[in-house]
Amino acid sequence: MTSLTSGLESPPVHSSPACFSQQELDAWKRDGYIIVRRLADERMMDAMREEIREALVRLNGPIEYEADVHYPGAPESRDSEGGNTVRRLKQAHSRGFVFTQWIQHPSIVGRLRDILGPTVACPLAHHNCIMTKSSRFSSETGWHQDIRYWSFIKPELVNVWLALGEESPENGCLQLIPGTHLQTFSPDRLDPDLFLRPEIAENKVLIDSAIEAKLDPGDVLFFHCRTFHAAGANLTSQTKHSVVFTYRGGDNAPLPGSRSASLPELLIPAESQ
Repeated sequence: MTSLTSGLESPPVHSSPACFSQQELDAWKRDGYIIVRRLADERMMDAMREEIREALVRLNGPIEYEADVHYPGAPESRDSEGGNTVRRLKQAHSRGFVFTQWIQHPSIVGRLRDILGPTVACPLAHHNCIMTKSSRFSSETGWHQDIRYWSFIKPELVNVWLALGEESPENGCLQLIPGTHLQTFSPDRLDPDLFLRPEIAENKVLIDSAIEAKLDPGDVLFFHCRTFHAAGANLTSQTKHSVVFTYRGGDNAPLPGSRSASLPELLIPAESQ
């Protein structure tokens, strides 16, 4: 993956009670992402951290290991050194009631309604996970759109990424390319796994315009499922943890028979708040 230059600007950040301002919505429509500071309180994050600590000791499935993805920097196999390094604890919704509370948190749902409409659903087949980026054997993730393997009526979903610790370029924070949720990409600009090909001139221009989503504990990154994003390896001595869920509007159901429809969804109707 092409490295980003050190001169990248950080994205604009915003904070408001339980909804986006018009200025923030304009930024969302233009850029395809927005950061809101300090949405999760310390008590909730401590409860999440405790559940994660226990899950990493017990290693109850489903789990995705770094060795499973074969990304740059990942162990070659589960039998090689570092092969038991966890990349994702899947099905976070079932790993502790605090995650269900977070899915329905008014400060999250209120903002999602501004984007997706009065009825919001959380598909449990996608994301619904705790991302872990180990201080050893972590991998780099190339430039991709999350919608690439999802199947819904419309490619209009929102990812909600909560930082449980500091996220920076040094420990592999997310990087995003503003405005790519509005663009179309010909097949020749993507590799067989639908990652941007960095050697193509058009793609290089885009990658050079990327920003780094630097987060503090409790900060939340909202980003569109079609916004291209990537992440580097963790070069620090501390493992990084993030909680990630995806949401859709009530008029954007998963396509029958698809993987997107393979698990139930958590429906958050308009009258629930």
